[in-house]
Amino acid sequence: MQIGEVAERVGYSFRTIRYYDEMGLVTPSARTPGGFRLYTEMDVYRLLVLKRMKPLDFSLDEMRELLTVLDALDGRVESPVPREELFERLDGFRAAADARVEKLRERLAMAEEFAQRLRDEAAGRTSGGTPAPEPPVRQDAPTTT
Repeated sequence: MQIGEVAERVGYSFRTIRYYDEMGLVTPSARTPGGFRLYTEMDVYRLLVLKRMKPLDFSLDEMRELLTVLDALDGRVESPVPREELFERLDGFRAAADARVEKLRERLAMAEEFAQRLRDEAAGRTSGGTPAPEPPVRQDAPTTT
């Protein structure tokens, strides 16, 4: 597949795919005589792994490490690391992903609560309801008279 088809399938821009190539995360499996990048299904899979890691704020180094672990476990590359240790590393990534997902859930709940308060405020103003209460005044705040 050429980069355009990959970009459409994965939902990444050409620029992002090229960036991951430059960073050595997902290099095209081949190139045309004209130099166009050619990708395989495995390359698309790797890009989808990265896409799923991105919202969880994994670093490029962490992305690279996980791809290396996955490649070793799937037998695509030889690894001096014992298989049991590879599974331990994979489990570490799973635990990190679970923790980051939980943080995202907490942030989402807070954002949803805020959005609901704004909707309630807007509904109160348009329906003639009571306005939202004023925020509390801090006791240690200086007063002006």
